Amino acid sequence: MLEQPVRAKPAQPMKPAIVVTGAASGIGRELARVAAREGLPMLLVDRSQSALDELVAELGRSGAQASGLCIDLAERDAGLCLENALAERGLHCDVLVNSAGIGLYGPVAEADREAQLRLLDVNMRALTELTLRFVPGMVARRHGGVLNIGSIAGYMPGPNLALYSASKAYVKSFTVALGAELAGSGVTVTCLAPGVVRTALFMRTPLGVTRLNKILPRADAPKAAAAGWRAFRAGKRLVIPGLANRIIVRGSALLPEAALLRLISFLSRMR
Repeated sequence: MLEQPVRAKPAQPMKPAIVVTGAASGIGRELARVAAREGLPMLLVDRSQSALDELVAELGRSGAQASGLCIDLAERDAGLCLENALAERGLHCDVLVNSAGIGLYGPVAEADREAQLRLLDVNMRALTELTLRFVPGMVARRHGGVLNIGSIAGYMPGPNLALYSASKAYVKSFTVALGAELAGSGVTVTCLAPGVVRTALFMRTPLGVTRLNKILPRADAPKAAAAGWRAFRAGKRLVIPGLANRIIVRGSALLPEAALLRLISFLSRMR
């Protein structure tokens, strides 16, 4: 009697998930809280294991399916590690929230070179690498989206914030252009560009003792996150929460560059 061939079990389809980088603090944490209400599995990414554990436990108590991945996005293999972590959980990235970011304040010539290069690695390279890694799958499925966290600093050159402002200008330009490319594909791309938000990133820099900090309007992370998520789900490519922030952006576009640079240079000095 001939033996019947053993049939391999069909592979289980991977479930859609929301990936949030920089999830342990600031806007990233608030976006994770907002996104958790949608009921999709979540993979939260950050460098702080303890803060990730706290957030995962908090979201779990509310019924969310969340797990944490402690990795450094400045490392070159971070994207592969993240993709493997999703696969191990039977998930694919349906929504990518690029919230991880680094801020540095001070003259370029005086700042630590490695710290400045690390800022570029996290704010631009990692954001781009993760987007390039997961967007093709979204396009193939005709479903999904990317929410990138920019800043109103990306709308103007920033003396003493040169690399930070330049990195956020890249995020805005990349997001808007990619969104135009993907129009009609079922995949949306949004840039949230808040003003000064009281987060750990802000508190870790001396920006808080400048004239600029004194006059800029404040926003809190929960409100900025809520505005960003609404805009993302509405398919908008760009959102600047807060009327005052929108006025600042439009006003800066009207000033001659030389005058704008003098103004920002003056305001970014220590009080």
